[in-house]
This record gives sequence, C-alpha cells and structure tokens, in this order.
Amino acid sequence: MGVCSQIAFTRYVRSGRKLGPDPQLSLGDARFGRVPVRVYRPRAPSAVLRPGAIFFHGGGWLYCSIDSHEKICRYIARESKSVVVSVGYRLAPEHKYPAAYEDCLNATIHFMKNIEHYGVDPARIIVCGDSAGGNLAAAVSQTLAGRSDLPKLRAQILIYPGLQAVDFNLPSYQQNRGVPLLFRERAAFFALQYLNGDVLHMQEFLDGSHIPPDMRLKYRKWVSPDNIPEKFKVRGYKPHKPHEFKPEVYEKVKGFCEPNLCPLLAEDAIVQQLPESFILTCEYDVLRDDGLLYKKRLEDNGVRVTWFHLEDGFHGIISLFDYCGLSFPAGKKGLDSVVKFIKGL
Repeated sequence: MGVCSQIAFTRYVRSGRKLGPDPQLSLGDARFGRVPVRVYRPRAPSAVLRPGAIFFHGGGWLYCSIDSHEKICRYIARESKSVVVSVGYRLAPEHKYPAAYEDCLNATIHFMKNIEHYGVDPARIIVCGDSAGGNLAAAVSQTLAGRSDLPKLRAQILIYPGLQAVDFNLPSYQQNRGVPLLFRERAAFFALQYLNGDVLHMQEFLDGSHIPPDMRLKYRKWVSPDNIPEKFKVRGYKPHKPHEFKPEVYEKVKGFCEPNLCPLLAEDAIVQQLPESFILTCEYDVLRDDGLLYKKRLEDNGVRVTWFHLEDGFHGIISLFDYCGLSFPAGKKGLDSVVKFIKGL
C-alpha cells in the first residue's frame, strides 16, 4: 500500500506490548551503558544469591524487542527464581553486524561487573537466547570464554539457535524449507540483512556459491550432513553439491566466516573453554541441524550438554507458549525444560 516498509510493518506487528505489574516480580527498565535492558527480580526474599540469566530475544536480528519477549522472561524469572535481564539490542538493517553482538556483549560485561547490585551469584551467570538471540548468546559465550577479569559464565542456553551460514542445504533446511514460522529463504534474508543489509545475492547464498572451496573443505568437519544422525534424514534428504564458487559474492559476504557471526565456525581451542550448555531444537525447523551440529562440537570438545528436542515443535514455538489466548503445549514444555535446567545449576 506504500504506507511503510515491510520491515517496519512487521516490527509493529511483532513488537509486543508492555504488560501490567506482576505480583511476584519487581520489574525495572535501565540502561547498561548505552544498551536498554529490563530487569526482572523475584519479590520473595531469598536466603541465597540467585542465578542471573541475561536474555537476548530472537527475531532474525531485524524484529522483536524487550516487550515482545516479556512473557518468556517473566516466566523464566518466576519459575526458576532467577534474576533475568532482557537486552534491547540494536536491530538490522539500520544497525548492521556487529552492532547487535556488541550490544549483547557490552550488556553482559556490565552486568558481570555490577553483579552485587542484583543479588546474583557470580558463580551462576547464564547467557540465554532464542533463534537470533541464541546466535548472540553463543557468540557472547565464546568471546567471554578466555576472560580472566570477569566471572566465568556458568552456562549458555541456546533455544533453536542459528549458528552458521555456510550450508543452507542441510537436511533440516531441505525438509522444513516451507514450514512456518521460518522459511528457508527467510533465514537467508535475515542473515544477509544482519550482515550488510544487501540481499542481492541471496540465491547464490542459498546455492552455496559464496564459500571458497578450500574454506568449505575446512568447515566440512564442523558443518556437514555426515555429522547429523541418520534418524534426522528419514523425512527426505538429497545430498547437495554446491554451485560453482563466485568470488565476487564471497567478497560481499565473507563476514559469515567470522565466529562472532557464525559461532559454529569457532576453533576447537575456543569451544573447549565454553560453559555447560543447554540446546533446544525443534523437529520442524530449518535451524534444527545448526543445533545438532553445535551439540556434537561441544560434546566432542568435552563440554557438558543438555539437549531437549521437541518432536512436534516448530521454529518460534517458545514465544507462542501463551499467545493471545492460544496455548501450545510443546512451547510450554520447552520453556519448562529451560527452567528445569536453570534450577539444576
């Protein structure tokens, strides 16, 4: 209709709304440096210091907000009796990579340096995120892995994270390419918008023409259908041969080879230092195999992993556990698994 852009309209639809007071939680908006955050603190007194979970919302780096994930953060804070900090990072394409990553990293460091103000146990700090937020949580976790001047992260919680942009033809991308809420083409669209705001070469991106042969060979040990258990290929999978490499495309998207953007590509020396991890995957999700591949990488490097797979789940289902009067039992089951993991730390 020419009223506004598709991105602006979708942001409006998915922005969420600020809920009323919560009798069990104290809520407060603040800024960690230049980054807006919302802090959820249980009202009931605690005899011990609480876990602290820093939450990065999903939305393809383009959409959603602190408000859109309000119910999720309230639920986690209430049920796990944790302090939850929801981060309002800058969105693409106005703010391209690494803006969102830097905001999440800076907010996390600020929280760690001021932990005594929140009644949080410095030995139980967690980074958590869904979808694009899971990507950001994984990147922040890797960056902080070698820091000796900050408390060590106790855990990372990755809810159907997107972790690589090397191969858009993994089994889950083929099987679920047309399954809502995240289509295969939209996953590529979001990644390109986050990187540089240019989707001109999206088809070459999907075909695999953007990765040089030598780098593809290197990444194959981490990003390969061979590392996906056979039971996840039975719904139909055909091995895909990447199209001819196009150097001009690579020059525009080579940022996807950076682990801060694609955490699955981090070297083993970094992965070995990562904290205990929780990974949630959904069967009907193009990003399912990103989670499975990262699970294998973590386990191969001696990192303890709790894996929760929703056989009847689809991308975004956690956000829909209680949405406008609709109830998705699988979404609540997934969210309860996150709460259980936090309580067990």
